[in-house]
Amino acid sequence: VQLVESGGGSVPAGRSLRLSCAASGYIANRIRMSWFRQAPGKEREGVASIWTSSGSTSYAVSVQGRFTISQDNAKKTVYLQMNSLKPEDTAMYYCAARFPVSGSWSTASTYANWGQGTQVTVS
Repeated sequence: VQLVESGGGSVPAGRSLRLSCAASGYIANRIRMSWFRQAPGKEREGVASIWTSSGSTSYAVSVQGRFTISQDNAKKTVYLQMNSLKPEDTAMYYCAARFPVSGSWSTASTYANWGQGTQVTVS
């Protein structure tokens, strides 16, 4: 699975951005797609996740109510709608995919496939 993110940018606090993650290659019917972010000097953290088969979603507490993850199966694309952005949301955002495995959705080491990242800066 190859993943390509897009949609990052620089915005003032309170504004919105929508990130996209386009997947290509072999994609199983049942995989988990997630968004992670990493700020300078900090560990990579899980932001949001979706099961592609059921549409079931999960969110980090820090973004719940502000971010929404969604998918377009026909386009093999996962989106992250980010509203009410805060300066602390500034980070490189990565898309990741994994097959069903044990472990929390927010554990980065359980993901085998990663995109190159897209920068989000909130001032």
